[in-house]
Amino acid sequence: MYEVEISKRKTFAIISHPDAGKTTLTEKFLLFGGQIQTAGAVKSNKITKTAASDFMEIEKQRGISVATSVMTFPYKGKWVNILDTPGHKDFAEDTYRTLTAVDSVILVIDCVKGVEEQTKRLMEVCRMRKTPVIVFVNKLDRDGKDPFDLLDEIEDNLDIQVHPLSWPINGGRDFKGVYLLPNKSLNLFESNKTKKADDIVSIDGVHDPKLPQIIGTKDADKLIEDIELIEGVYGDLKIEDYLSADIAPVFFGSALNNFGIQELLDTFVNIAPNPLPRNTDTREIAPEEAKFSGFIFKIHANLDPRHRDRIAFLRVCSGKFERNKAYKHTRLEKPVKFANPYTFLADSKEVMDAAFPGDVVGLYDTGNFKIGDTLTEGELFTFKGIPSFSPEIFKELINLDPMKSKQLEKGIQQLTDEGLASLFTQEPGSRKFVGTVGELQFEVLQYRLEHEYNAKCRFEARSIHKACWMTGPEADLKDFMRYRQQNIAYDKDQNPVFLAETAYILRTAIEKYSEIQFHTTSEF
Repeated sequence: MYEVEISKRKTFAIISHPDAGKTTLTEKFLLFGGQIQTAGAVKSNKITKTAASDFMEIEKQRGISVATSVMTFPYKGKWVNILDTPGHKDFAEDTYRTLTAVDSVILVIDCVKGVEEQTKRLMEVCRMRKTPVIVFVNKLDRDGKDPFDLLDEIEDNLDIQVHPLSWPINGGRDFKGVYLLPNKSLNLFESNKTKKADDIVSIDGVHDPKLPQIIGTKDADKLIEDIELIEGVYGDLKIEDYLSADIAPVFFGSALNNFGIQELLDTFVNIAPNPLPRNTDTREIAPEEAKFSGFIFKIHANLDPRHRDRIAFLRVCSGKFERNKAYKHTRLEKPVKFANPYTFLADSKEVMDAAFPGDVVGLYDTGNFKIGDTLTEGELFTFKGIPSFSPEIFKELINLDPMKSKQLEKGIQQLTDEGLASLFTQEPGSRKFVGTVGELQFEVLQYRLEHEYNAKCRFEARSIHKACWMTGPEADLKDFMRYRQQNIAYDKDQNPVFLAETAYILRTAIEKYSEIQFHTTSEF
């Protein structure tokens, strides 16, 4: 039974640089999966319906995704789980964590801009984890780079070999559609932003005499030349090369116009890997194992602003997750059970009774969970490989309304539990320092504290170079913490942290206290 369910699951993330069209592509997948009837234009201010996967108020206002959304839909006998990730670099940490919960990735590239900085960083994480990648080159209806140049750019900059499975006929205003290499047919372009296009023309390869009549002699000659070159250079795609993350299949299209999506989705459900084994601190866990296990890769407060709720997102790794069954929380070593576990379509939730490897389940959380926590049927282990970074920017949280101190305290605790930022508290006086990877998080924190917790605050920059966790002999640690008392704060788990103001101060501390190890992540 497990094998049948596991073989249906396809769990993947869509990643890209901001504005490459990732959220639009997610929405179009839901359209093809029959989950939504028409697609709302993501950027249009005239249309009040925003993208299905952008549900936080600040995302709707700014037109960017700042939290990973989870969406599930059935498609051609498979059960597809999409994790739509923030493209903005300030939220890279959320994306890196999400990549631990998926089995493959679709990378969206804007044909006008080509490979951008954030794309490189995301691909580094995929390569590090050997995650299979399919590339979707978007916005073909705009004047962009030559497709051969784009393929070279992807190979050179992302350090992965590519293999085109569709090929564009012209681009920009002259874009006529794509030629599909696997089944030697044409998909003709028609600008259609809200409905599914179905314009596949069956031809017998590029040498079919009907081709010049359909697309014109000049374009037919160019296509013949391009396809002969592609077939000579790339040959046939070997699925095992894709699964071992050595080769990335490439599709061309326009997500906004629903073009090229069908072929991408059909190929994806055919070749993308089913749920894969996962490493823990004791052994490898195979998805086919009968006993349930899974880990928390994301926590989100206030998915529904009308109710103060926290949802922990659990990736099922093995066995069967069941509603109302008690599982072991391995960090706290205590049993937990869930009356209303959820599956998602962006912000709408449905209670589910069972989930299988590859599925993502939403669990109501009263404060038991941290990112990286593991649930099992009794065995004690922890899933590995969930990255945690030292913050790069530090600011002090200043309360602007003393009457709302409780709300501010609760709000900053819950929002930092999501992994959006790190919180350090300094005594005496309970001064709160917030550390993030980018400036935009402070804006999001301030906005959400005011609108979700009714707490007004501001953030004041502080000159802190690094936050370092410390391990070493107790006597040395006590001595150091007494000596640098004004630079010691405590993280959320009450671990002491050294907030070093400059690289020089940190270097001096390391030299003077050689018995103490200073760590730049909390996973020591």
